[in-house]
Amino acid sequence: METEPVPGTELSRRALNRALLARQMLLERHAMSALDAIEHLVGMQAQAPGPPHIGLWSRLAGYAFDEAAPLLTERRAVRIVLMRGTLHLVSARDARALRPLTQPLLDNYLKSRAAELDGIDLAAVVAWARARLEDEPRSDKELRTLLTERWPDLDAALLGWAVRLSLPLVQVPPRGIWGASGMARHTTLEKWLGPVAPDPSVDDLVLRYLGAFGPASVQDVQQWSGLTRLGEVAERLLPKLVTFQDEKGRTLYDLPEAPRPDPETPAPVRFVPDFDNLLLSHADRSRIITEEHRKRVFTVNGIIRATFLVDGFVHGMWKIEKKRGEAALRIDPFDPVPQAARAALEEEAMRLLAAAHPGARSHIVEFAA
Repeated sequence: METEPVPGTELSRRALNRALLARQMLLERHAMSALDAIEHLVGMQAQAPGPPHIGLWSRLAGYAFDEAAPLLTERRAVRIVLMRGTLHLVSARDARALRPLTQPLLDNYLKSRAAELDGIDLAAVVAWARARLEDEPRSDKELRTLLTERWPDLDAALLGWAVRLSLPLVQVPPRGIWGASGMARHTTLEKWLGPVAPDPSVDDLVLRYLGAFGPASVQDVQQWSGLTRLGEVAERLLPKLVTFQDEKGRTLYDLPEAPRPDPETPAPVRFVPDFDNLLLSHADRSRIITEEHRKRVFTVNGIIRATFLVDGFVHGMWKIEKKRGEAALRIDPFDPVPQAARAALEEEAMRLLAAAHPGARSHIVEFAA
């Protein structure tokens, strides 16, 4: 019989791994809608258009790669800069609630170049840009061209950067739709969805983080969100939480009823897409990836490569290549893969290829040496 850990006790790395996988819907596929999954996960990292679809496929039973398209076209979900100042796919409701909470992070980025912006009437620039972007969605290049025409003596790239940090901008479809192409174009959140939430709650943000990523330390929540001074939030929420310790003695906070499976619970192989929050949302990532492997997955230019899980932990990288109508998924292990896991990876890879590229003439799975 599974025994629930006693609050205050130490949770092993493996226990934290299984808790994370359960909350990330990676211990078993869940029968829920894509929109409900996106909300449960408090958004999905979306630096590139395709990864959120693969992330949903790995987490949901029967997910079809065209399922998210109407969410974007009907404005029930959007792509918007939020946590850590990075692009996320979130529900419309979360975009309106979370965007005001992340503005302080973006304001700090602006302060980092205050000397360059000195003497510029930034409020006037932002108001002028807002009108242009609400007139019609525009790409970054198109906005820079307009800024150059209006302020020919100023650095249009700097102004465009400042506008993007100052305004809540959403990427409009077809950007983000599986199989669609098109330049990223932006308009304001208010134009696309209406006013932001009137009273956003950082307490709710922390509670939702724990539901999707806990048990976790204050430093973990701050790593995920990009926000600071969340220790006082944790203290305020303490009556609603339980606490544990990790193997290094750090305090971990959690929701009382959140799943904490037995550490020996079997974990199936899974393909995790580029930039997935699974790897990005803890200050201490040892619950999912070793430091040695992290250095291979996280590149110096900010790319977070796609990975696969064996026994719940990152075991290597993968990518799909399409050539002459053929879709090939190449698996690059960091260490030898046990035979049973290798067969499971081949089966999972073929299913992924069939779902993601049904029109390909052939599907091939290859293991790197």
